[in-house]
Order: sequence, then structure tokens, then C-alpha cells
Amino acid sequence: MPEGPSIVMLREEAQRFAGKTIARAEGNTKAVDLASLEGQRIDAVRSFGKQFLIALPRTALRIHFLLFGSYRIDERKDSKARLSLQFKGGGEINFYACSVRQIDADLDAAYDWSADVMSPDWDAAKARKKLRSAPDMLVCDALLDQDIFAGVGNIIKNEVLFRIRLHPLSTVGALPAAKLRQLVEQARQYSFDFLEWKKQYVLKKHWLAHAKTTCPRCHLPYTKGKLGRTQRRAFYCERCQRLYQ
Repeated sequence: MPEGPSIVMLREEAQRFAGKTIARAEGNTKAVDLASLEGQRIDAVRSFGKQFLIALPRTALRIHFLLFGSYRIDERKDSKARLSLQFKGGGEINFYACSVRQIDADLDAAYDWSADVMSPDWDAAKARKKLRSAPDMLVCDALLDQDIFAGVGNIIKNEVLFRIRLHPLSTVGALPAAKLRQLVEQARQYSFDFLEWKKQYVLKKHWLAHAKTTCPRCHLPYTKGKLGRTQRRAFYCERCQRLYQ
């Protein structure tokens, strides 16, 4: 599942389609009236967390890549596209194995941009307030809560917890104020680190915990498991990642 930084990269690549008019819309999606899209001009391309957004004059499209979604710009895969947009004057963007929905065209009313860790409107104080209101939540679930940390996925979760030496089964309410602040700060900081490393094609070289077998600090085997309400994979060191309960 693409995380927020990957969707930011898509937004940057697709920026050149802003202002272009859709000449043809096709695909196997059943959730969108494709014919109604033709002739509409793209007002903006935006992102919110793990969602890619296309703003049109009369509606907006939300693309979520689920677990195995992908896209191609100015090229196609052999499989049928969920949604294909072809533009007057040339150029196309194709989405595969994803969820496509039409939503309210007023994206500023539909989304709380302050919850997106990569948005310039990100509000760390609001994130801390949301966390404090859920003291029994496990930190491994908190980082994946898109209402608090929109854009954070499992890779970022594992790497942030290792970076700040925090055990994934710690409860939010047990964290000292300094550790809670560090959690919020690093959720955003690591997301931007992720973006830079991905652009340089060196992201996996920087993984210290996710999908690894040994803690690079303690040289002990990682504990692995599907944890919390989300049951997403966790990789953590029982020695250097402190458990707060």
C-alpha cells in the first residue's frame, strides 16, 4: 500500500495535467460516470494522506491504491485500467487495481488538511490533542490512524518507533510528554526523509527496522508479529525500544 510520500510523488508528476481538459475517460470502474468526466478541465491535483485527488469543476475524484494499486503516466500496462484519463493536446494517466470514487468537489470542506503529515497545514498540536484523547490506544495503532497521521503507513510506523526507541505495544496515555511530542514530530520528519530517499531510489537502504531481522543498535534478533487492532506487521527490538504501559 503506497504511503503518503509516494502519493506526494504522484501528485508532483501529475501536476502537468492541471488545466488540461479530459478528452476521453474509460476503465472498468463502476463507481464513476465516466462519460460525465469528458470535457471537464482539471482544476487541480492534490493529495491527502494515502489518497490522490483530482479536482474538476463539477466533482472530484478520489483514488486510493489499496494494497496493490499502481499508476502509469503516458504509458499503459497490459491489464485493464480501473480509470484511464486521456487529455486534449496529448498525455494520459492510468490507474490500476485501485479504488476510484467521486466526492464533493469542495475538497477544502471534505478534508482536514491539518491531519496530513506532509501538508504545509499539518498541525502537530492538534495531533497531540487527538492522541491524548485516546489514552488506551496502542502506539502501533495510533501511527496508522489516518484521522491523526494521514499518510503514515506500516513502513513509517516501524521506522519511527525504532528511531525514537519506543515499543509498539506501548499505550498512548503512558507516554511521557516528551516522548509523545517526539512521536508526533518524527511521524512527520520521517515522512519527508522517506520522500527524499524514494526520489533518490535508496529508500530500502535506509530501513533500520522494517522487514529486517536484527537490531542495528543491539545486534539482537528483532521480535516480529502482527500487532494491535490493525494487525499490521511489526519489527522491533525488545531491548532498546522501551515499553510504556
